[in-house]
Amino acid sequence: MKIESVLQSIPVFNELLDGIPHGVAVLDTNLCVLTLNRFLEAMLGYNSDDVRGVYGDFILRSNPSFRNQVYKQVLESRESHSFDGDIITRRRKKIPVHFTLTCLHDDKGRPSGILIVLEDSSVVKVEDYIHHEESIRNDILGHSPQMEKVFELMSVLSRTDASVLITGETGTGKDLIAEALHKSSQRARQPFVKVNCGALPEALLESELFGHVKGAFTGAVTGNIGMFRLAHKGTIFLTEIGDLSLPLQVKLLSVLDDQEFFPVGGSKKMRVDVRVIAATHRSLRSEVHQGRFREDLFYRLNVLHLPTPPLRERDGDIRLLLDHFLRHFGTKLGRRGMHFSSQALKYLNRYSYPGNVRELRNIAEYSANICQGKIVGIKDLPQYLFRPLDSLSDSQPVLVSPNVSIKEKQTPVFEVQEKPAVVTRTGGWADMEKQMMLDALRESGGNRSKAAEKLGWGRTTLWRKLKKYKIA
Repeated sequence: MKIESVLQSIPVFNELLDGIPHGVAVLDTNLCVLTLNRFLEAMLGYNSDDVRGVYGDFILRSNPSFRNQVYKQVLESRESHSFDGDIITRRRKKIPVHFTLTCLHDDKGRPSGILIVLEDSSVVKVEDYIHHEESIRNDILGHSPQMEKVFELMSVLSRTDASVLITGETGTGKDLIAEALHKSSQRARQPFVKVNCGALPEALLESELFGHVKGAFTGAVTGNIGMFRLAHKGTIFLTEIGDLSLPLQVKLLSVLDDQEFFPVGGSKKMRVDVRVIAATHRSLRSEVHQGRFREDLFYRLNVLHLPTPPLRERDGDIRLLLDHFLRHFGTKLGRRGMHFSSQALKYLNRYSYPGNVRELRNIAEYSANICQGKIVGIKDLPQYLFRPLDSLSDSQPVLVSPNVSIKEKQTPVFEVQEKPAVVTRTGGWADMEKQMMLDALRESGGNRSKAAEKLGWGRTTLWRKLKKYKIA
């Protein structure tokens, strides 16, 4: 019996594939897709029904480039074969995977297809995470008392399926915390899907979250299963939940209550088993009072609350993070052993970091790129650190007095310091970053790949920043 017949005559076959906690694809002898299991649909972003009959290479885009030869070798030798490689998702994300190829046979022992199992190598060690408090610290740096409280709370939240609301200022690491909660939960082997609720207009966001059926609106030439279905059995992370429109808040509340929803343009309810983690830098209580956020949704999301402390309140973590990020970027630039001078550290420890860890990371990245040696001095720091918050156009560099407390820094008292020996940039971080890109492009003759390499970025990072700053 051919494998196509098996798929049609035994409906439970697909259910068996869905029960495997790895991505699974079945190809026929022509190397065309017969089916994908639910886990692989979530990994790649494709619906099995939409890609059936499509040549496997177009869906399972991976390296090594000799994979076709491997597929044919498995069919000819009828022996299993395993190898490591990468796979490119529909959203062009590269995921390291371990491939296992097995030849399938019909009832007469003839090859009838290939079973391909793809194990996400990035989560191979996930068993070490489950209910292990130390695992939470692997991706989140901090040893301050404030962060110790966060780690203790995370170890408790990872053991439950209840909704979690993560709050805090921008740049405090809410995304990392959400992913760490997923990795240390019982859902760790299942998908973790992130959606930025403030990145898309309402109509597109509804389709992104809940999917749509073919022909639901102009341009919907194919169906879209949506992020909630991709996250089935796993976790969906809704960042910037405070930007969600009121109509979508109603639909989200229904999903949280019933675990069911209608796709856009659909008449059949879809049922999902998803844990929801939400995050926002806004005060949702204030948003509720102003009528911009539903009170019932707020209480539904706020079952468990995890506040993240701003960096200025994390005693002792600034030095730890500065050293970590400088080593990271220094290593990428081929300059191991980079460190800040004592004078530079004195100024960096006084700064209040309104952009929190994200801003500190940018400062370390800037310094690593500007510094020509291994010791980062005052001249290698971003120029805006030496300016008063209310007078960024002032030409004289100024620093916060060492005797000023953290609270006083919010309405700072400045004292003029001696001008650093070399000042190569003016303006805020955005201006300096823009100038860095222009310099790199100029030095590389307009070659974006070389410019990205000079900056220590990926090419897509450079492309995104060029678009952000509207640089042609």
